[in-house]
Amino acid sequence: MIVTAAELFKVAYGKFAVGAYNINNMEQTHGLFRGGIQSQSPFIIQISKGARKYADKRMLEAMIRAAEAIYPEAVFVVHLDHGDEETCYDCIDSGFYSSVMIDASHEPFEKNVEITRRVVERAHAKGVSVEAELGMLGGVEEDVKVEEGHACLTDPEQAKEFVRLTGCDSLACAIGTSHGAYKFKGKQSIRFDVLEKIQKNLPGFPLVMHGSSSVPKSEIMRINAAGGKLDPSACGVDDNEYLPAAKLGVTKINIDTDGRLVWTRVHREYLRDHPEEFDFRGPGRVFMTEYANFIASRSEKLGSANTLSEVRNSILELRKNKAA
Repeated sequence: MIVTAAELFKVAYGKFAVGAYNINNMEQTHGLFRGGIQSQSPFIIQISKGARKYADKRMLEAMIRAAEAIYPEAVFVVHLDHGDEETCYDCIDSGFYSSVMIDASHEPFEKNVEITRRVVERAHAKGVSVEAELGMLGGVEEDVKVEEGHACLTDPEQAKEFVRLTGCDSLACAIGTSHGAYKFKGKQSIRFDVLEKIQKNLPGFPLVMHGSSSVPKSEIMRINAAGGKLDPSACGVDDNEYLPAAKLGVTKINIDTDGRLVWTRVHREYLRDHPEEFDFRGPGRVFMTEYANFIASRSEKLGSANTLSEVRNSILELRKNKAA
């Protein structure tokens, strides 16, 4: 069942966060849906501009439609990740996406408000949720590249004004996390002091945390043992901080790098251990299982595991009341 982010966040707010995962191919799609069912958790499918170019947006949409039929129990959002204004409109007008992110965070405050407001008006007319961003995370994620010196935390006072002026449904905040696998040098942590101030200024309003992969040391070590050359000092957000953040209004947590690490580890180890193999379906099958297990493990950390029935029933009730 495809739902909007706004519907899902009403159920999740203050209780748990929903994992948002980027997909690019069939194996990731199967793994994500299986992991959601395995952990009885809703999830958010994120499609980036890079994925739309890589796989073709029609291919991605067809895979998601097929997965919806294969896994009818699943409850999920189809979300555009880090969209510009033109891409947001394309997704809104497609009638397929239930949520879009307009990322104008690199613009001055007034310009960000102006662009976001236009997207909100267009999206809400079609029943589509809108995520916006204020503040800038450092690091690299496909088309998003911000030098560390240009990163800036979200101002809690500006956040309140931004939401009032734009009418967005959720707000991605810069609270100490960063994009990319090599983002951190040394210990990093969510700036809970900033998060608390933002929630105080925006009580009940859904917040989003980007750059939230944990970058497990075990994955880095296994990849390098199988021939990889990843930076062993790379590390991410402590996954034990996910649920405390959810209690402070973070309803969506973006996790992409960790999934890429699982893919890399599975394929490097499989090809190392089966040098005679040339059938790509071998590592593909292993990856789908490993990725499903990874998604299920994240659901536990996010607090969303075993909420699927509650989420479905609550959203159906919300829709029923809205139609009455």
